[in-house]
Amino acid sequence: MAAAASDGAAEPPARAARRRRHVPRPALEALGWVRSQIRAREIWMVVIAAGVGAAAGLSTITIGVLAHGIQRLFYALDSGERLSEAARIEPIRFVALPIGGALLVISGWLWARGRRGTPVDPVEANALRGGRMSFRDSLFVAFQTIASNGFGASVGLEAGYAQMGGAVASVAGRALNLRRSDLRTFVGAGAGAAIGAAFGAPLTGAFYAFEIIIGSYTIANIAPVVAASLAAVLITQLAHFEPLVVRISAAPNLPLSHYLLFAGLGLVSALFGIGVMRMVGWIEMLTNRLGPGARAFRPIAGGVLLVSVAMMSSQSLSAGHGAMRLDLTAELGIAALAFLIATKTMASIISLGFGFRGGLFFASLYLGSLLGRLYAAGLHQWAGVDVDGLAASLVGMGALAVAIVGGPFTMSFLVLETTGDFGLTAATLTASIVSSLIVREAFGYSFSTWRLHLRGETIRSAHDVGWLRTLTAARMMRADAPTIAAAASLEEFRRRFPLGSTRRVAALDHARRYAGLVPTSAVYANHHPDGHVSDLMILTDEWLTPEMNIKEVMGVFDRTGADELAVLGDGQEVLGVLSEAYATRRYAEELEKNRRDLTGGE
Repeated sequence: MAAAASDGAAEPPARAARRRRHVPRPALEALGWVRSQIRAREIWMVVIAAGVGAAAGLSTITIGVLAHGIQRLFYALDSGERLSEAARIEPIRFVALPIGGALLVISGWLWARGRRGTPVDPVEANALRGGRMSFRDSLFVAFQTIASNGFGASVGLEAGYAQMGGAVASVAGRALNLRRSDLRTFVGAGAGAAIGAAFGAPLTGAFYAFEIIIGSYTIANIAPVVAASLAAVLITQLAHFEPLVVRISAAPNLPLSHYLLFAGLGLVSALFGIGVMRMVGWIEMLTNRLGPGARAFRPIAGGVLLVSVAMMSSQSLSAGHGAMRLDLTAELGIAALAFLIATKTMASIISLGFGFRGGLFFASLYLGSLLGRLYAAGLHQWAGVDVDGLAASLVGMGALAVAIVGGPFTMSFLVLETTGDFGLTAATLTASIVSSLIVREAFGYSFSTWRLHLRGETIRSAHDVGWLRTLTAARMMRADAPTIAAAASLEEFRRRFPLGSTRRVAALDHARRYAGLVPTSAVYANHHPDGHVSDLMILTDEWLTPEMNIKEVMGVFDRTGADELAVLGDGQEVLGVLSEAYATRRYAEELEKNRRDLTGGE
């Protein structure tokens, strides 16, 4: 498959035409009718989004069942037992961890043959590619996530859930020929629906889509996103799929002073979350410095290291759903809490740093619950302040998840749908806002965008900035730029370019490389009989390159104060000329188009 297809780019027209030839004509006509209805009536967008949500729910069930089936096979678990809550695991069974690493090595090698680039996740797809995702690449991501979690690595399945939900939505949206903004909404709806299905929490799934995958909440996207999330949760309920969320009774009423204490927990969670994300990046950087041969076997080495951590605490295995179920109401001292936090953090960092596939969503929830309990115990031990331990666990769960994953409302609604307690939800929102603010100021990334940053990307959220990259100097320039030799006389210039015919002419040296720009007005204002074009050249060291995006182009115009610049190729040949006025107009047009998409206007 071509690189364009692997990273989610548009399907080549010739291939699309061949594919359509194999589709029955009635089906094509029906598809065309649906496309026209979606553009004409918003209700159809909601109906299709609900179907996408149902498909995302089914994919979530499939991924969860397969991962748990692998865990039962290798760790001899009972039917409803979770790996991280198993009372006793025979040490020999931990050999599954390096076996899982070996499976990742083999599958990754087979997949990489003849392919370039890396799979695109929903955040990157919506930020840079207008919602385009490759379904085959997403299947590979889901497979590796299932293998990583199923064999016991300390990663969550949420990455696989969101990947497949977003991919289903992207494929459906492209089949319906949706506009860029609508396709981005569909991808958010699919990914959010998958998360909502996993937790049995439709509001959590909807706000996961708004805050993390789409990057905005508007009147235009609320109906399809909510419909998709509700449909996905309904599917999991009909299938009796056990959600990841731990249902517990509401905590006692919280006094106002405790909100300030929980703001402090938000601060602690932010610092801890930043530390975890930096450690994962640091381990990845160290392992990437290994030679190509050794680097390919990182998951096996990671599996061996995870065996030693699992021998200390089997609760560090998998995402931690079972362990959270045990520890939320258990009587744990400060030493026990610190030990569980240390082992789970170590296992998560090793898993992700050594190449296991997955995310930190549920791990951050579990670690946050332990951190909140430790915070409450510390206040009691050293400050004599009594804070309800269960309330602190739930607030810490939301605050740390916000620090690592993002989405203050997402995590606050998760607490609400877990407990039904609005007071506790308000406390979680308080801590989450503090955590989010500190992470944004001190670090600037969520875990998903931090991983992209380590790969060289600069995005900090799922906001649509892909159009900035496609609006390049090459697309905006005037290709038929007039040229003249720098050694030519001013008389020759006047003969070839009458006054009013052009504002600028590109001067070329003897090798036909760019030498500078010559203003036509300056030539006609100079009456020296022996003058040459080279005498009047300007901007000899300033030009644009074709791959520069609009942001970079405007930066060059601002720095130079020029109103027109040449666009040069690799050999400094003149490809065209771009004026600041035209670049500014195109930028304004794209901004206006994105504003209309954001507000749902036409």
